[in-house]
Amino acid sequence: MAKYSYEFKLSVVEYYLLNKVGYRVTSNKFQVEESTVRNWIALHNHHGAEALIKKPNPNYSLAFKCSVIEHMRAEKLSIRQTAAHFNIPALTTVARWKMLYESGRIAISIKPRGRAKAMSKPPTPPEKPLEEMTHQELLAEVRYLRTEHAYPKKARCLDSAQAIGRKEQAEIIAELRPHHMAQDLIRATGTPKSSFYYGQQRVNLPERYCAEKSRIQEIYHQHKGRYGYRRICLVLKQMGYGINHKTVLKLMKELKLKSIVRVKKYQSYRGRVGLVSPNQLARQFQASTPNEKWVTDVTEFNILGNKVYLSPILDLYNGEIVSYAVAQRPQYSLVGIMLHQAISRLEPHEKPMVHSDQGWQYQMSCYQAALQARGLSQSMSRKGNCLDNAAMESFFGVLKSEFYYTKKFTDADDFIKELKEYIWYYNHERIKTKLKGLSPVQYRNQSLFLTQA
Repeated sequence: MAKYSYEFKLSVVEYYLLNKVGYRVTSNKFQVEESTVRNWIALHNHHGAEALIKKPNPNYSLAFKCSVIEHMRAEKLSIRQTAAHFNIPALTTVARWKMLYESGRIAISIKPRGRAKAMSKPPTPPEKPLEEMTHQELLAEVRYLRTEHAYPKKARCLDSAQAIGRKEQAEIIAELRPHHMAQDLIRATGTPKSSFYYGQQRVNLPERYCAEKSRIQEIYHQHKGRYGYRRICLVLKQMGYGINHKTVLKLMKELKLKSIVRVKKYQSYRGRVGLVSPNQLARQFQASTPNEKWVTDVTEFNILGNKVYLSPILDLYNGEIVSYAVAQRPQYSLVGIMLHQAISRLEPHEKPMVHSDQGWQYQMSCYQAALQARGLSQSMSRKGNCLDNAAMESFFGVLKSEFYYTKKFTDADDFIKELKEYIWYYNHERIKTKLKGLSPVQYRNQSLFLTQA
């Protein structure tokens, strides 16, 4: 209910009295409910302008309440007339007294404000000496002592590092319930009676998200721990599960599943050894069509003391690895083979920009001549600035955290074989959130279908 000042109330009443208009006109004029206007005018007529001043909440006595209701019944007054006669600001107060009086409950006092006080526990009766106890009382005491001993014994069976909460306490009580009386368990655990029976009902209910937990474990192990809660949530939604990503995160914590932690990547710079092209990409890592912008680089792996080098080309449109080459020596043929494979996939009208760092391979005349022969423009990062090629570095980070750092390889050949399998998985099966839950190949095929349609 809105709070009105004394000046506002008085202006409403004076407008009504001076202009001799109706209640509805006054109500519409000041945007106040008609019943409220009627109440203010009635109070003013009986007690003057002072009746409109807001008073602190009074504490009416029982005798006063009874006299108000008896006067209203004797004079056959309405609730508004009665409230105005006794200068009671709220009509609901008189209406409540009338209801309590007619139901015979007028003696109920006004409800105190604030939070209800906690119920005090009944005092514990003093313990009787053993000599004064009857045979039945002794049996009951022995039964309770057995219950009191069984509860902490069962609690110690849980993981010592885990604190016993309400759920664990309810499970312990459920196991002890067939062998001990409820009243003894309530007394031994110090649980309120209502909480005791509520906990037993909750234990018997089926566990929530049972099917979702099973699916999460399947997806997690299928992708060998590479999926976090966001991508697992996308897969679940594709399966038809209406579940929030926050719930997936909570369930993964309960299952103690965590995506692979990315290890800090290694950075290196060799300096200028040939011709350097300007940075035409300028960190614009978005592309509107396939084969518009490519990025490339070379990374190194140490497999049991043997070095393996990977040189891929990545399309910035969908993050797909267009082509790649693997070798155990960092020769130019590594980059040359990769570039030849990538160019062979292009249509005649496609001429992407090829961005790289200032590595010696990309400064060689044969590499730059191959680009010029196909009409491709070259772009290079600034000196020693890996952030200018952040898209390629990001792929290397994912590759190493999801594949290289999480597996053990027997030799370099075994590593190369599994590396090829991972790149195929990365292109065809590994979904991305920024690709609307699709893999790079699925996203490219979808865009081509929409373009042709």
